[in-house]
Amino acid sequence: MQDILIISNYYPPEKGAAANRIEQMALQLHKNNYEVTLLCPLGNYPKGELFPEYRGKFSVTELQKGIRIKRLWIYPSNSKNIAKRLLSILSFSSVLVLFLLFKKTPKKVIVQSPPLLLSFLSVAILTLKRKKIILNVSDLWPLAALELNALKKGSFSHNVSLFMERFIYQKASILLGQSKEILDHVHSIFPNKQGYLYRNYPDHAEKQCELQTSAEPTIKVFYAGLLGVAQGVYELCRQLDLVGTRIELHIFGDGAEKKEIEAYLQNHPQQPIFFHGMMDRKALHEMLKTFDIAIVPLTTRIYGSVPSKIFEYGSLGFPILYFGGGEGENIVTNHGLGWVVPVGDFSTMQHQLLEINALDKSELAALKTKVFEQAQADFDIEKQVKDLIEQGVF
Repeated sequence: MQDILIISNYYPPEKGAAANRIEQMALQLHKNNYEVTLLCPLGNYPKGELFPEYRGKFSVTELQKGIRIKRLWIYPSNSKNIAKRLLSILSFSSVLVLFLLFKKTPKKVIVQSPPLLLSFLSVAILTLKRKKIILNVSDLWPLAALELNALKKGSFSHNVSLFMERFIYQKASILLGQSKEILDHVHSIFPNKQGYLYRNYPDHAEKQCELQTSAEPTIKVFYAGLLGVAQGVYELCRQLDLVGTRIELHIFGDGAEKKEIEAYLQNHPQQPIFFHGMMDRKALHEMLKTFDIAIVPLTTRIYGSVPSKIFEYGSLGFPILYFGGGEGENIVTNHGLGWVVPVGDFSTMQHQLLEINALDKSELAALKTKVFEQAQADFDIEKQVKDLIEQGVF
C-alpha cells in the first residue's frame, strides 16, 4: 500500500465544494489501496469560527472513512477585511510550514491550490525535501482575483502573486487541472509541464434517478452552496421577479452575503424566494428530492473556473440552469444538462425562467431522467482516478 499526503485548506465536516472535492479525491485513492493522510486547518469554514469540537485545541488527529486527518491550528476569519483574511491564511500556513519541515512525510504529496500562499509555501518546502509534488489546481490565481476585482493589475500584491503562481507551476512534478482552460493557461507559461484533466466529479451511490416530480404546479429552483461575492446570489435575488409565476427560488448555504440576502427577503416578502441556511449534505440531498432545477450562478466569467455543482447536481438528475460563462457553458450544452444564460444578463435570465415556467411537469420529469442518465455515463470519478493511476500520476 502506497502512502500519499494531501494538503488542503478545506475538509469535511466543513461544507462546500472545495471540502467535498478533496474528500472525494482522498476516498478514491483510499479505495485504490493508498494510505491517505490529510493535512488541513481545524474546522472553521464557512462561518469563519472554529467548530465547537475544535475550540481550545492546537491540533487534532482523526480517522474518517479510512482517511487519517491531521488538523492544525488556525486563526479563523471570513471577514471582508483583507488584513484579517491574510492573517488567517498566515496562521495556518506558519503551522503547516513547521509541520512539513520537522515531521516525516510520504514521498508523494498532493497540494491543493488555491489558496496561493498556502500552496506556494507547501511546494517550496516539499521541493527542498525532494518530494513528488502533485499540484491540484481548481482555480487560476491571481487571474481570478483580477476578474473579481479583488486585485489591481500591476500592483505589488499582483506581482507577488504572479511570482508565486509561476513558482508552484514550475516546481510541481505533475499538475492536475479541473478545466481545460487551467491546463491551457499553465502550458502557455510552461509548455512542457506534465498536466492532466481532473474534473470534480462526485461519487454518488445512486444507480437510478431518485428525484420525485410533484403533481403540484410549483416549480422549485434552488441554489445550494457558498453565499460569496463570486456567486452573486444576493444580486440574483434583487434582479429576478418571480411574482405571478409558478417558480419558487430556494437558497441553501452560508457565507459573506447571508445577512444581505436575509434582509432583502424580509423586506420583499411578496417574492417567492426562501432562505434555508446551511444544511448537512445528506440531509440537503434528501430534501432536494422533491425539487426540480439547480441554478449555478457566477457574478462574472472566471477563466479556468468550472463550478463543481454542475457535476454534483447533474449526477443527481437535476437539470442545470447555468449562469456563469466560460467552460461551464460548454459542459452544460454539450452534455445536454439544461439551459445556459450569458453571465450577468439578468434580462435573458428572466426570459429563460418564464420559458421554464411554461413547462409541463411531465416534461420536467423526463428531463430529470435524461440528465441523470447522461451524467452517470459521462461523470465517472472512479474511472477518472483509475485512469490517472494507470498513467502514473499518483
